[in-house]
Amino acid sequence: MYNGRLSLSRACVRRAPQPAIATAAGPRCPDALPRRQPHHPHRHHPRRPLQTQRFSPLTPPDPASLPKPRPRKPGKPPLRQRKWPRRLAVLALLCAAALAADRTLNASALTRSLRTFHAGLVIGLDYKVNFRARPPFAASVAEVHARSARRVHDLLRANGGLYLKIGQAIAMQSAILPPEFQRMFAAMFDDAPQNAWADVERVVREDFAGRSVEDVFGVRLGPRPADDDEGGKGDESGAKRGVMERTARASASVAQVHWARLPDGREVAVKIQKREIASQVGWDLWAFKVVTRIYSWWFDIPMYTLVPYIAERLQLETDFENEADNSVAMKAYVESEPRLRGRVYIPKIYRELSSKRVMTAEWIEGVRLWDKDTITSPWRGGWGKGSPGAGGTPLGPPEAAEKKFARVPEDDVPGHRHHHHHHEEELLKPPRAAWRGPDGKGGLGLSLKAVMTTMVDLFSAQMFLWGLVHCDPHPGNVFVRRLPSGRPELVLIDHGLYVRMDPRFRRQYARMWKALLAFDNATIESVVAEWGVRGPAADMLASATLLRPYAGGDRSFEKTLRGDDDDEDEERAYRVQLRMRAGVKQMLGDEGRWPRELVFIARNQRIVQGNNAFLGSPVNRIKITGLWASRALAEDGGLSWGRRAREWARHAVFRAVLLASDVVWWYAWLRQRLGVGGGMEADIEERMKGVAKEFGVDLNHGLFEG
Repeated sequence: MYNGRLSLSRACVRRAPQPAIATAAGPRCPDALPRRQPHHPHRHHPRRPLQTQRFSPLTPPDPASLPKPRPRKPGKPPLRQRKWPRRLAVLALLCAAALAADRTLNASALTRSLRTFHAGLVIGLDYKVNFRARPPFAASVAEVHARSARRVHDLLRANGGLYLKIGQAIAMQSAILPPEFQRMFAAMFDDAPQNAWADVERVVREDFAGRSVEDVFGVRLGPRPADDDEGGKGDESGAKRGVMERTARASASVAQVHWARLPDGREVAVKIQKREIASQVGWDLWAFKVVTRIYSWWFDIPMYTLVPYIAERLQLETDFENEADNSVAMKAYVESEPRLRGRVYIPKIYRELSSKRVMTAEWIEGVRLWDKDTITSPWRGGWGKGSPGAGGTPLGPPEAAEKKFARVPEDDVPGHRHHHHHHEEELLKPPRAAWRGPDGKGGLGLSLKAVMTTMVDLFSAQMFLWGLVHCDPHPGNVFVRRLPSGRPELVLIDHGLYVRMDPRFRRQYARMWKALLAFDNATIESVVAEWGVRGPAADMLASATLLRPYAGGDRSFEKTLRGDDDDEDEERAYRVQLRMRAGVKQMLGDEGRWPRELVFIARNQRIVQGNNAFLGSPVNRIKITGLWASRALAEDGGLSWGRRAREWARHAVFRAVLLASDVVWWYAWLRQRLGVGGGMEADIEERMKGVAKEFGVDLNHGLFEG
């Protein structure tokens, strides 16, 4: 019987007559020989229906005998009807639209934050897994440091803006980082690319109620007429106009500087914030806080306690009204201090031409601190004359020999090589280089010792007298000029990154410095205890303050680092780094008492030390700083007459104690002259390297190399 499929029953299907086979059970069909099936006792064998009717090939089967139809399984719908591909496509389109909007309307701030989170997660996982004596996925801990340094460097370069400021801060403190970080961040002081002129115009219009650059500054843009020595010609109304360069004279991570001559003849530096910074700074600092918060929890180091203060300082650096306030305050302090008046100059600020993102200041003609050859080369500017602008004298019209344009090659203009212009623009500022002589090889003819003494005096007064500290005194922010008397004049610019020390902390810091040089351990312990630092961490903080190993304590921190194990080099270096991390944790443990200003003051001291080393250690920086600290304690206005007399007596004794420091400096100076040493700063650094090497840590203090 047909049941919907062809099957043979045990009965023979009748076909053409064939000879039957006789068996004991009766005749059987030769094609229906029985096939023995294997017996499975646990398997259910359904009973097959028997064919009881005669087969008829042309007779359709009875419908009632057919089995019930099984429901058909639904197949996959066409691609356009599937849900998940459509959802993924919509999500991809939304992400692309969000990224495009972020790039166009938000200066890629969200993209930069996501890039930061990705890099932070990868670096954190790498250290969490591989920071051990024998890393499972690296040849050594040094390899982990190297690839992490490369990731951080690539992140900072890719994001730019405020991230470059963070990179410069890392570069300033690279001496205490693994050598892999030191090498990677050696070039963090390069100029950043400048923005297009259209962005400059938009910033000015947004900050000055829609007024154009020409209207705000009273200038016109473009080449200056050959007969116009005092500025620009008049406009259609007859008013005299100045000139302004479209190409920036300097370009940094946050802003760029353009030269201009105002209608009244004043030459000014117009500092204009890059337009994208306003949109990026909030996101950048938020990402910085999130990553640091995660790292603080992940690695059990209380470093997040410093982050809000650091973020506040960095954000204030993008507020040019705050920078103008700092500059005006510092100018007043310098002019009121007889020991610095006439030696240090702070440029004037023109408030009427400034805003939160635009600051206009007096243009400074001078030599950057990093140009040692020009500072020391013989003076050829004439007897009794100073370099242009020295002493605050106005910059007059250029001399006859300098009235021609100063055409500068594209590669010499900061950031110019990053923008491909189809035309060459003439730079309008006169060079004013007659003081270099006919061959252009002359210099300021100054002593590096006099230059560096003025610098150390200035920043010591900031820390111990005024409590207002410039925290970014790298060589690009310090100009040197020659006064008519033949003495040097230092010009300090870029006053965005400052810290203010309250009077109590300022006195504590002065006592700390004085005690460090006099090996007064009781005073050191008393001061650092007020900051919440005790035990071996006190020695660590003392060495960090001096930027050299502190030899007057009980060397408890050094003993803690050394330990008492005799492990192999890799295991020993790993344990030392663990102990150093524990020391940092101990030093920062008391969040409410540790002075956060120390972060930026240490940055200032580190840069000043680097400047002194770069110039060949011409002065005893530690002695000069200590004298200012001791003198400030005696000159404190809040002292009674009796206590003031005692402080002056202690100051006299302290000066005698510092004679030993002079002996050390003169010994280092003599070795330097004989060619067997690099000066006092170099000797200090070599000593620190030697001590650190014993712990398996490499230090590198070549701050401004490259």
